[in-house]
Amino acid sequence: MDAPSNVRRGRAHYLVYMTSSTDSLPQTRHLATAIPGPVSTALHREREAQVSSGFGVTMPVFINRASGGILEDVDGNRIIDFASGIAVTSVGAVNAQVQAHVAAQMARFTHTCFMVTEYDSFTQVAAWLNAHVPGDFPKRTALFSTGAEAVENAVKIARAATGRERVLVFDDAYHGRSLLTMAMTAKVNPYKKNFGPFPGEVFRAPTATRLWARGGGDATAATALAGVEALLLENDPRSFAAMVIEPIQGEGGFLVPAPGFLAGLRELATKYGIVLVMDEIQTGMGRTGRLLASEHEGVAGDLTLTAKALAGGLPLSAVTGRAELMNAPHAGGLGGTYAGNPVACAAALGVFEAFEDGTLLANAVTIEATAREVLQPLVDSTAIIAEFRGRGAMLAVEFADKDTLEPRADLAAQVAAACHRQGVLVLVCGTHGNVIRLLPPLVIGPDLIRDGLGVLRNAIVAANAAQTDTDTASAAALAAV
Repeated sequence: MDAPSNVRRGRAHYLVYMTSSTDSLPQTRHLATAIPGPVSTALHREREAQVSSGFGVTMPVFINRASGGILEDVDGNRIIDFASGIAVTSVGAVNAQVQAHVAAQMARFTHTCFMVTEYDSFTQVAAWLNAHVPGDFPKRTALFSTGAEAVENAVKIARAATGRERVLVFDDAYHGRSLLTMAMTAKVNPYKKNFGPFPGEVFRAPTATRLWARGGGDATAATALAGVEALLLENDPRSFAAMVIEPIQGEGGFLVPAPGFLAGLRELATKYGIVLVMDEIQTGMGRTGRLLASEHEGVAGDLTLTAKALAGGLPLSAVTGRAELMNAPHAGGLGGTYAGNPVACAAALGVFEAFEDGTLLANAVTIEATAREVLQPLVDSTAIIAEFRGRGAMLAVEFADKDTLEPRADLAAQVAAACHRQGVLVLVCGTHGNVIRLLPPLVIGPDLIRDGLGVLRNAIVAANAAQTDTDTASAAALAAV
C-alpha cells in the first residue's frame, strides 16, 4: 500500500498534521485501519532507516494525540492505553495542572543548572517529597533526571554515609539500564545481554514472592528472610552499604511480596546498619492506590526513590531520605547538568496538585476492583493462567501450564498481539517474559477500562481454547501410536 499523501508530501506537512487538531479526544476505542495503519507503517520504515535498531518497540504505531485513557495514532485509530508510557502518565498524557505549570515555566526560562544558579521550584519539589515520603524522621531530597540516576545516586549516598561498598539486591529485580543498575537488575535478556562486564560488589538475595516458576511453591516471608540473612552472614553483613528493593517488583513480573517480608528487611537493615532503599520508581505516585507502595506494608525506607510518574511525562527523579544520610556526600558530589530541570520541576508541582483531592488514589482502587471482577475468574476457568496479581492500577496476568507450572512466554506474546490488533495497548514483562502487565492512567474512565479488559479477557479465552485444541490433538496423536 502506498503511503498516504500527507507522508508522501514530506516531513514538514506531517508535523503540521500532527499538531493542528485541538479537538477533544473521544474516550472510546476506534479502529479506523488495521494496526499498524499505513501512515504508521510508512513512518516506521523511516524510523528503521534513521534510528538505532537497539531500540525495540511494543506496538509499531506513531501517536498523534493522547488524553485520558486513549492514544490516537496518525491513522486515526484510538487505542486504549494500558501502559501509561510504562507507568509515567498516571495523571494523564494531557493534564491541566501539569500544562499550566509547564507553560508558565517555559515562559520564564528552560534551564540554568541548579548547581550553577538556583530556582525555587527545585526546593518546592524537595519540600513536598520530604513531607509525603514515609518515615518519621527529618528528610532531605536530591533531584535527578532518570530512575537509573536515582538508583545510582542512592548507592553513592549509602556508600558515603556508611563507608561500605557492597550492595544487596533481590531475585527478579529491575533497577535500570546503566552499568551499575544493570548489575543490580536480574533479567539478562534484553537488559544485560552483551553489555558486560558489570560492576562488582553486588549480591543477590531471595525474595518472598511466588516462586512457582522455579519449582519452589509459595515462599513465606520467614523462609526468604532466613535466606537473606544467611547471605549477609556469609559475606560479612557489616560490609553492605545498601539493600535495594522494589516494594512490588516491576519488570520481574509485578511480584507482590509476602506479608511481613518488607518489614523483615527493615529489621535486618537496622540490625546490621545497612541503608534500606525503597525503589518506588514504578510503584510510586499513586500507582498502587497509595502514594507509595511501601505504605501498604507500613515500612519506611531510609532512602526512597521516585521517578516515572513524578513529573507527568517529563524526566525527573528523586532520592528522598534521612537527612543525615542525604547530607553525607561532600558538596558537589551529587548533581548533573539536567538534575532537577526547572521545566520538569514545574511539571512535578502540577502532578502534586492533581493528587490533592484524593480522586486519583481512589481511581486506582476502583481500577483494581474492576480488573479483578473481569479477570480473576479466568484463573480457575482457563488452563493457561497461573496467577492474577497486583495492587491498584499495577496488575498482572501470568501465563503458565497449570500442570507443570512451566512459564508460557508464547501465550503472553500471543494474547498481547491479539489485544494490539483490537486497539488495546498492553505490555509484556516478567523474568521469563510470560506476564502481561496493566498500567492504565489513573484518569481512565470506567467504560473505557471495561472495554479494554473485555478485549483482554476475550484474547485470553481464545488463547486458552486454542491451547486446549492443541493439547487434545497431541493426546490423540500419542494414543494412536
